[in-house]
Amino acid sequence: MAAQRPAGLRAPPAPDRGGRRQRHPNAYLGRLAGAFAQDPAATGPRDQAGTVIVAGLVEPLSHRELEVLRLLASGKPNQQIAEELVVALNTVKKHVGHILSKLGAINRTEATARARELGLLH
Repeated sequence: MAAQRPAGLRAPPAPDRGGRRQRHPNAYLGRLAGAFAQDPAATGPRDQAGTVIVAGLVEPLSHRELEVLRLLASGKPNQQIAEELVVALNTVKKHVGHILSKLGAINRTEATARARELGLLH
């Protein structure tokens, strides 16, 4: 099954003279484009730094932390989150640590439950 290309990405080029296709990282480009797509669920009141303001949080989650939280809540491991967001594994680990801290959770399950209580996840 062929993956759909996000809008704005071109189709692979026609075969060259030798009959071989030129190599293009379409999978990578698709993930990259997806990482920059606007998440309609993340819209809401924001402060000047672009973080979403939610009642019940002392420190709001950044847009990127919300992206990580949604992927985390769907059960994806850190490595898969890193691949989907096109960031380093250590970056995801840092975001998860910030999410746990900001939500006052001790693990991913508790963070997911707290996020649902606050209306951050649908």
